Parts: sequence; C-alpha cells; structure tokens
Amino acid sequence: MLAGLQNVTFEFGARTIVKNATWHIQPNERIGLIGYNGTGKSTILKLLTGNYTPSAGTVEKGRDTSIGYLHQDLLSFDTDESILQVALGAFERVLKLEKEIEALGKELENTGDEKILEDYSNKLHELETLGGYNIHHKTEEVLQGLGFSNTDLKRPYKEFSGGWRMRVLLAKMILAQPDLLLLDEPTNHLDLPSIEWLEKYLQHYQGAVVIVSHDKYFLNRMVTKIVELYQKELHFYNGNYDYYEKEKALRLEQQQKAYENQQDYIRQSERLIERFRAKATKAAMAQSLIKKLDKLERIEEVRVDRPDLKINFRVDKTPGKVLVELNNISKSFGSNIILENAQAEINRGDKIALIGANGKGKSTLLRIIAGTEPFTGERKWGHNVEGSFYAQHQLEALNLENTIIEEMKECGSQMTELELRNLLGCFLFSGDDADKKIKVLSGGEKARVALAKTIVSKANFLLLDEPTNHLDMHSCELLIDALRKYEGSFILVSHDRYFISKTANKIWEIVDNKIKEFKGGYDEWVAWNEHIAKQRQSEATTFSAKNNPIAPKNEDKASVSPTPTRNQPINKEHKKELQKQQKQFQQVEEALNKNKSLLQQLEEQLADPAIYADKEKFLNLEREYKAAVETNAQLEKKYEEIFSLLLELEEQLKR
Repeated sequence: MLAGLQNVTFEFGARTIVKNATWHIQPNERIGLIGYNGTGKSTILKLLTGNYTPSAGTVEKGRDTSIGYLHQDLLSFDTDESILQVALGAFERVLKLEKEIEALGKELENTGDEKILEDYSNKLHELETLGGYNIHHKTEEVLQGLGFSNTDLKRPYKEFSGGWRMRVLLAKMILAQPDLLLLDEPTNHLDLPSIEWLEKYLQHYQGAVVIVSHDKYFLNRMVTKIVELYQKELHFYNGNYDYYEKEKALRLEQQQKAYENQQDYIRQSERLIERFRAKATKAAMAQSLIKKLDKLERIEEVRVDRPDLKINFRVDKTPGKVLVELNNISKSFGSNIILENAQAEINRGDKIALIGANGKGKSTLLRIIAGTEPFTGERKWGHNVEGSFYAQHQLEALNLENTIIEEMKECGSQMTELELRNLLGCFLFSGDDADKKIKVLSGGEKARVALAKTIVSKANFLLLDEPTNHLDMHSCELLIDALRKYEGSFILVSHDRYFISKTANKIWEIVDNKIKEFKGGYDEWVAWNEHIAKQRQSEATTFSAKNNPIAPKNEDKASVSPTPTRNQPINKEHKKELQKQQKQFQQVEEALNKNKSLLQQLEEQLADPAIYADKEKFLNLEREYKAAVETNAQLEKKYEEIFSLLLELEEQLKR
C-alpha cells in the first residue's frame, strides 16, 4: 500500500465532509475520484497529502512513498526562471549532483587527490544511474507534449498566463515521477492534442495515479477504478466511468428494492405487535417482535442529493436559413497569421464544435463571428438572428453590487423567481447561494452566473467559449440535454470530448489559416481521422515494400520505380533525393525493428522477479531499458519524418 485512509472522519466546523472512510491506494492503480461540486473531493486529496488532519481515524503513508499533488493553489508560485528551468526542478538531486561534480572536477585538476577522484567517480555513477544525461531531452519532450513550442522553453515562467503556468507545473510533477500522483482537474487548462498526449503518457506512468476530473472521456481512458464521494461516504467501483454509471444505477435499484422489502416486513411486524400486545397469551411473541425490530439494521431509502432539474431554452424568433456568412476573412497578430481569406457559413440548425490546439485562433474566430474582434473581410449577419455570446470576458459585464438572483432577473427572460432559482441550482447555486452578491464570488462562480445569463437570453444563436470549464458532471449532463433540445443554432469551443460528442452535428477546425468543416459529429470525425491514418499507414507499408531494394527475385523490376504521369519528364534531382531517402528509410526501419526486439528482450528480463535480487544487475538492466526506450522514440520520429518526405517526393514525381 502506498497511502490511504483508515476509519477517517473529517469535519469543517459543523459540516461533515466524510465519515468513517477507509481507502487503501495500491501501487500502479489508476483511480478516478468523483462526486458533485462542493462534496469535498479536493479535501480528500489534501487529507492524503497531510495538508489537513482528520477529526478521527488515521491517514496512512508508506515510509518511502513520494506524493505529487497538482492543484489550482500552485498558481501562486512565481519566478523569473525560464519554463525549462522550472520543469527541470523535478530533478533536484541530479541538478545538485551536476554542481557537486563540477566543483570536484575543478578540485581534482588542482590536487589530483585519490579520495576526490573516488568521490568524483561515485557521483558520476550516481548521475548515470539517475538518468542525469537525459533530463534536458526528457523535459523538453514533456513540455512540447503539453503544447509548448521550442521558442517558448527559454521564455520566463512569469510571462505565461495561469493556464500555461499550470502546464509547466504539471510537466514538473510528472517528470519527478512520484510513487503516487494526485491530479485535481488536470485537463482544465489543456487543449485536445495536449489531453491526448497526457493520456498516452499517464497510461505508461510507473506509479499510482488518482484523478479528479469532470472529463468522462479522460476518465474512461485513464482509470480502472472509481471512488465516489457520495452522502459523506466513499463508494468503490472496479471499472472505468461507464462501468461506474451502470453499476451505480444497479446498486441504487437493488438498495431501493431492499428498502421497500424491509419496509413491508416492518409494517407487517408492527401490525402483528399491535394485534398481539393486548393479549396475555401473545404478549411474549409481541415483545420478541419488538426486540427484533429494535435490532434491525435499517436500510436507507435511495435519495438523490441533487434534484434532476431541467434547463430549458426559450427561443422567441426563427431566423433565416443562413445565420452567418464569412467571406475572405483574414486576421493576424503581428507575424502570427490566424486566418487568411477564410470562408465559412453557419446555417439554421447547425450545432458546431470548433476544436483544435490552443493558439490556433478558436476564441478569436468566435469573437469575429460575434462581431467583437476587428478583422479584414466580410461578415454577414442573417435575418432575425439574435445572438448571445458566452466567454470569460462576459464576467466583466456582471453588476458587482447585484445579488445572483437580481442579476438573473435583469435578463428580461420573463421567468419567475422560482424558475430562475431552479435554473441556478443546475449551475451549482443552491438555496441561499442565489442571494450572494456578485462581488464576493470566485472567478469560477462568476463564470457560471454569466453562463446562466446566456441560457435565459431567448437567443436563437449561441456562441459558447469553454462552457463546461466550471461545471461538475451532473451540470454538464443537464447542459448537454438542454443543447440537444435547443431549437436554435450554436457554435462552441470546448476541450471536453464527451460534451462535444453529445452536442455537435458539425466539426470546425482551423487548418492552414482556413476554416475546415466536417459534416458529422465528433465520434464520426474521430473515426474518419483514424480511417485516414490507417490509409496512410497502408500506403506507407505498400510504399516501403514497393521500394525495398531486397525485393523477391521474381518481382518485376519495372514496378519498383514510380512511373511519371502525363508524359512529363522525371526531375532527376527529385529522383536522386527519393532514392537517397528510400535507402535511409530502409536503414531506419531495420534499426527500429532491431531496437523493438531489444526492448522486448529487456522487458522479459525485467519481468523476472529474480533480477531484483541483484541490485547492480537490475540498475544496469534498467539503464539499458531506458536507453532503448529513448532510442525507440528517436527512431520513430525519424521514421515518420522520412516517410512524410517520401510521400511528398513521390507525389512530386507523379506530377
């Protein structure tokens, strides 16, 4: 066991967060910690890290267990160091060794002392054992995976916004490779490519991971166990999020049936007691039944903590067929070109998800459509279109002196106060919360008020920028249900793949400064991209076999060389370069296959428990394995680069 809770109760004043909870985290477990907003998920993580002390029970932790904890409070950290230096802080011991080795080297030059030489050699050995020669490469790889460009790496950490800072701290944490990684909403500040990269990285992470997230796709791919904080207790489910949903529904159904059966038994027993207690001959039987009822362990009736409220949009006017036309739209920030002569059209009934990596201009395009961002080109707004734009900057438009309910009343929705309070419940403002002043709310709470205002606006065209960022899963489901029933049209930016898959009927991407449209939902878009990737892989295999110099003897040699089309002469330089790249491709392919065989052999050796008895042998084997993994990554990168170049050259020769 790495860490855990043993009969733990924790209270904030009079409010109990968790009661008599026991949870043991084992090595290499992948756990999703879930629960409604405000139930105390982050509190549980803080108990595990020792930031909070339980009211009763004990928090357990292995003597040598190291814990990494990613949370929003880390953003208070600031420094003038580059983001590369901040992330390299994960290798504290390696950096210290480097300084000690440098100092010993200088001393050795001056004295030639044997004791210093021995110390120098030992530290060099330790540096090698810790993989000290690869830390820069490793750190750069992780930062790039999380969306940073090469030029970003030397920029000061303090220049980056909160979301990008969180990525640096995430990189530092996963590079430190603690035995237990606690991640509180790690995908909140990531774009889709970075989320996909993080998934792949964590799937091979050599340690246990506990994740708090509202991203169902992420949880389904990442975890094999769900721990739910519900009604002040921890409930365990051995499966991913989809399994949890089915299993919980089944458990609640069984609990309800057991409750109803027990209630029937109690009612029958009480009727017998009433009938027999007055009769002297049956008094003993009545007393026996009373004792049985007193000892009976009562089954709780199934209660849902959160009422299943509905969000209903109201649309006043029906717009024309075309809502927005974009013609020859261009937009740039200095040398950074976002759009160049881009065309697009939004029609009535379109429910568009605008997806892609951060920095591609998704939010900029949303602002252009809304008319709040300057650009060159033409934007035509259709007949009877009434738009409502939700984005983070909408928070500034809130009246700080209003209460939440007063702010909602000013929207002109004609909803009653009860209806508005019910709607606010969907956005995590229950009971007296609706009477709080806007000025005392956190950034996340203000964002939820702004989103609620967008919902009641009676608009027939919505523009939504990251609408799920501050919602829990239940509220996301309610919003999904509302958007599916919404009679208007919308375009949204989101990194939540589950949310996109359930709401969008079209996908937009910004590719090569143009707006690329896919007519279909997110799952269809993913399937299409996988199909294209397989097709390219198939073409690569065919290409490789076709151009392999070691061809079967009976193969027609003429088929090896690409044939020019349209009777155009072959460019000799291109052909020469193609042959050169084909030879390199074959060499890299052979090296990759050889390295993969080596990796397999090393993995088999590492799987043998006997290897761990000899520390020196194990360390050497582990070093070999890490070097082979790094070589594999480099070869695969080279393989992809040459393959892309080969396709390009072959295409040029065909022209």
